[in-house]
Amino acid sequence: MSRSVESRFIAIISGALLVVVAPLFTLFLALSSQQAAKNLSEHVNLVLVTNSQALGKPLWELDTDSIHQIASMLVADPAIQGVQINDSTGKLNISEVDVNPADFRGLKSISEPIVYKSPQGMRDVGNIAVYVPELGWFSALHQMEMAFISIFIIAILTVFGVAILGNRVMVIKPLLRLTAAIEATRRLGSRHHVDWRSNDEMGRLAKSFNEMQTLLEREEREFKRAHQQTTEIYNLTPAMLFSLTPHDQIAAVSDYWLLATGYSREDVIGRPFPDLVDFADRETYRQRKAQGKSNGPAMEVTVRFLCADGRLMDVLIVETELGAAGASMPGSLSVMTDVTELKQSELRNHQQAISDHLTGLLNRQGFEAMLDRKISEADKTRTEVACLFVDLDRFKAINDNLGHAAGDSVLCQFVERTRPLLRHTDSASRLGGDEFAILIAGESTERRATELAQKIVDTFEAPFRIQGTGVRLSASIGLAFYPSHAASAAELLQKADMAMYARKRDGKNGAQVYDPAILDQTRERAEIESDIEVAIAASWFEAHFQPIVDIDTGIPSGFEALMRMRHPRKGLMSPAGIISVAEETGSISQIGNLILEDAMANLARVSRLPGMEEAYVAVNFSPLQFEPGLLARLTGLLGHYGMQPSRLVIEITEAVLMHDNPEIRTILNELHHFGCRIALDDFGTGYSSLSYMSRFPVDIVKIDQSFVRSLTDKADDIGSKNRMLIEGISAISHKMNCKVVAEGVETEEQRALLRQMGIDYAQGYLFSKPREISELLSVLSARQAEARFMAG
Repeated sequence: MSRSVESRFIAIISGALLVVVAPLFTLFLALSSQQAAKNLSEHVNLVLVTNSQALGKPLWELDTDSIHQIASMLVADPAIQGVQINDSTGKLNISEVDVNPADFRGLKSISEPIVYKSPQGMRDVGNIAVYVPELGWFSALHQMEMAFISIFIIAILTVFGVAILGNRVMVIKPLLRLTAAIEATRRLGSRHHVDWRSNDEMGRLAKSFNEMQTLLEREEREFKRAHQQTTEIYNLTPAMLFSLTPHDQIAAVSDYWLLATGYSREDVIGRPFPDLVDFADRETYRQRKAQGKSNGPAMEVTVRFLCADGRLMDVLIVETELGAAGASMPGSLSVMTDVTELKQSELRNHQQAISDHLTGLLNRQGFEAMLDRKISEADKTRTEVACLFVDLDRFKAINDNLGHAAGDSVLCQFVERTRPLLRHTDSASRLGGDEFAILIAGESTERRATELAQKIVDTFEAPFRIQGTGVRLSASIGLAFYPSHAASAAELLQKADMAMYARKRDGKNGAQVYDPAILDQTRERAEIESDIEVAIAASWFEAHFQPIVDIDTGIPSGFEALMRMRHPRKGLMSPAGIISVAEETGSISQIGNLILEDAMANLARVSRLPGMEEAYVAVNFSPLQFEPGLLARLTGLLGHYGMQPSRLVIEITEAVLMHDNPEIRTILNELHHFGCRIALDDFGTGYSSLSYMSRFPVDIVKIDQSFVRSLTDKADDIGSKNRMLIEGISAISHKMNCKVVAEGVETEEQRALLRQMGIDYAQGYLFSKPREISELLSVLSARQAEARFMAG
């Protein structure tokens, strides 16, 4: 330290001398040298001018003796070292020098031309050059000046030495004593004081140091006492406490930590804590600090800890950086809690949260997580993922007719049949209700998925056993593949779902691989939904009338109101696609009410024609329209147009009656008692249609057009069988006091056969296509005019 302080002091003094004295001394020498050089130059120039004039005549006359004499006089001058005289003809070259003529290094040359005034005028007869020494800084100094400089340097060195001696006595010596006291304190651990007393700064420094030593000695005693208390609290706290160095080495552990883990203190102190963490969780533990900074000073991480006996213990470690908590010491303090049972409970709860309680398969939440994982694995291995979307056909009828317990039994039986078909790498889930999804990943995904779909379809060949009876179902399956059909998990499930619905629309009971055309159909369906929504608000729906005629006379007895939608851009749209979409979205009820109102208004206009005063209108009703307020609405409409209830025929299909809903049965009975007639549409196509005639109030039976079209079919006796069916339906209906209407009559041959079978009324293109009200009124008026003309 003394060398360092003293060397810095010397450096400061030397620097001051260099900064102040050296520039002044340099300036003095430069000015002296400049003045001496100036004086020398003036003297030499004067001598040259004088002698060049004196050499004019001797050089003209080539008087060498005179020239040598003048040259010798010049060299005798102390300022001149050499002289060289040349004539202009080159005959003379006279030199006088004190040094080797060939060596003029370090000498400065000054020349002057020699001229002579001859009778012919001024003539250049030669040149004279003298060599003088280059003057240095010190060469210009006189003896007195050198003595003054020497005295000045001695004075500076004396001051420099006195300053160093004073610094050593007044600064270095007390600093050495202070350093010795500090070193003794460091080596021996006891507080040493500095033996130095003075009233200057060093004395005050020594006094302050001694007071500080006394204070630190007292604080050390208090710290040792506090440390002992802290250690006792650390070890007696019933928690697994441990401390780490900044490098994650174990600095201390509590007694409870040793008891819970089975280690001894000697085995773990200084050991890296990550070595005691399960290998699979070590990286998680090392990343805890980066992940915990955003959550505040406390960091939490859950890992598996390796105990001394080899068992793994799930632990929650809450760690606090001592520096972040305001402590001056580096490292951290951690509390370790055994959460093994809690972790197992969480796993059970998580498993329950992602599992379907009925079948034990994954639920939708678990399926979505599994799908994300399978797609991530497929991206890494560059393989495919297949998604099978399975929906049970006609499952709702089982729940509605046999109860939810029966439906649950069917679902469990389906899972039992499907499970043996899956590999251990496949994942099955129940998304909800009767919807299931299966994931297939790995090699040959497309082939395996297609084969599995067919096997699932085949399992439905055997009936499901419910309450001692067999129930037959089928399944509609949609298949989609990643990444061929989708770029994400959600899109893959959506495409499989769309393929399944396409299979349902095409007849159910089978599998359908996703095709881009399905997306076009879906978009078209979405467009129809949008059109329906706008059409309801803008009243685009119209009730077109198709006559129902007496099969003998051909005179209309009534009309069926058929729904049409007149789009302002697309024109008149077919009802087939609109009805199916409206039934799925539930808007069929609103559409049905609009058609009902328009049909009643149209019937009122038709009633103004002669002979049409008692004509009726048959309106199709969907199941959603049978609500408690239906009778009141119909009463209001009939009253508004002044019509009898018998002029309104309510057409229902098997879909309305098959569930035998008590509310619908009550409403139908109320309508029948009110006077409205009930027509059973599409009769003969349902498997239990005959039972409806006994359970519901039916007035009119409409034979489905599929039977009528095949009347004239000669292949495989289809025509004869259908004739027998129609005759049977007609006979049964007449026995139950029901009128019979045949739909889809297009030829006179069909009409003749139906009339022979006793059918009452007919409807079809043979008589008229469905027409809008204005066109229908024109046609009816024209026919009536023609009939009157023929009668006349």
